[in-house]
Amino acid sequence: MYAPPVQRLITELSRLPGVGGRTAQRLAFHLLRASDEEALALARAISEVKERIGLCETCFNLADGSSCRICADERRDPEVICVVEEPSDVISIERTHEFRGRYHVLGGALSPIDGIDPEDLKIAELYERVRSGPVREVVIATNPTTTGEATALHIAAGMREIDPNVAVTRLASGLPVGADLEYADELTLGRALVGRRAV
Repeated sequence: MYAPPVQRLITELSRLPGVGGRTAQRLAFHLLRASDEEALALARAISEVKERIGLCETCFNLADGSSCRICADERRDPEVICVVEEPSDVISIERTHEFRGRYHVLGGALSPIDGIDPEDLKIAELYERVRSGPVREVVIATNPTTTGEATALHIAAGMREIDPNVAVTRLASGLPVGADLEYADELTLGRALVGRRAV
């Protein structure tokens, strides 16, 4: 239907998460209508991010150099480590302005069905961080999914073996603000009851 370069652009855009064939087609035609400067600016931004951005040597967050900005920040508490699955989770937690420690990005979650074992994640590196430095708390902030829960349990068991004095905590889960009880599923409501606190 389209000239080969246009079809190739649509195909590549449709590989992006959340972008289907029609959205890829709309994006491709938007880029064709855009000025050369706009289109080339996008191409340069993609090229630059692929060339310059890597993983932090300490926490495996995205970094422009050997350390991410959070690990380089001396004001952050190095004795509290928040364990997350992906770099995007760091951004979500940072938006709350509630956490002042440092992070450890696993690079996914345990999923034996998908062939993701502990060796495929940055779990050994987390244990090494705890062994080598004074750490008083590890906050496990994996997703509340079956794979996230399995990962949290695995890490908690490993932490008890490495240093039983390190507090291992899990993010609370429960009802979102503004939700009605009648629409909450049993598991969410049950966790909200178990995780209740004094007012």
